[in-house]
Formats: sequence, structure tokens, C-alpha cells
Amino acid sequence: MTKFTHLDEKNKSRMVDITSKEPTVREARARGKMLLRPDTVKAIEEGGIAKGDVFSVAKIAGIMTAKKTSDIIPMCHPLELTGIDIRFSSDSLRGEIIIESRVKTFGRTGVEMEALTAVSAAALTIYDMCKSADKEMVISDIKLLEKRGGKSGIFVRSE
Repeated sequence: MTKFTHLDEKNKSRMVDITSKEPTVREARARGKMLLRPDTVKAIEEGGIAKGDVFSVAKIAGIMTAKKTSDIIPMCHPLELTGIDIRFSSDSLRGEIIIESRVKTFGRTGVEMEALTAVSAAALTIYDMCKSADKEMVISDIKLLEKRGGKSGIFVRSE
């Protein structure tokens, strides 16, 4: 049976004590997908959304949210992030936007939640900026692609 580290001996929630863990370089990558009408994606690519530059605003939202993950997710430790990158790729013919984040730190715990939160916030920002033009948008497939560092070593999702 899987043992969850965020539960104490009485199965009550707790924040894991990471005091004795050795700091290491930690990195995580996450990805999510949005499905939109092809004309909405084209409008984003061409700067035709009334609220402004969608990808620039979504990137800033993702970065800001990654830095505040511990304020949103109760058992996450506040971390000093040393790098956050968010990239977008779009395909107007397919009506698709891919959002990918990479988050780094030198610390005692990983940055998976920060990477996932960055993708989520970027997707929600795109949704917010485009909702007046496209009511059928879908945010999907948010997942961890890779994590490195710490005792558990390297994880790479096989797709």
C-alpha cells in the first residue's frame, strides 16, 4: 500500500518536515493543453484579442502564480525559486495551444507543484482573456513531464 507523506500516524494532514533533507538542485517541467476554436487561436497569434497580448499576460500570470504556490496549495513549502520559464506553442488549424513550464530551485523539496501551478494559471489566464470570444474553450491534460533532484532522483513521463 502507498504511504502518503502528508499524513501523520493518525491519517491527519500535515506539512512534511524537510529540515534534515539536503538541499539539491531541483527542476520540474509540466505541460497542459487548451482546445479553442481555430479562429480564436488565430486571433491570439495575430494580437487580435481585445484584452491584449494573451501569451505575454499568461506568461506573467504563470510566473507570478508559481512563486505563490504555497499560498494556494496548503501543504506546499514556500520555496525560493531560481528560475521559471513558460512557453506556448499554438496551432490555429487544430485550435490548440500547448503550455509548458520549467521551474528550478536549489532547496530541500521539489518544484513539481510550482510547475503544475504555472501551467494551470497560464491556461486560466488565456481562458479569461478569450472567454468573450470563445465560450467553448477546454483546458486539459495538465501533467508533470519531468522532475529532477532530491532523494527520489529523476522522473520522466513516458508518452
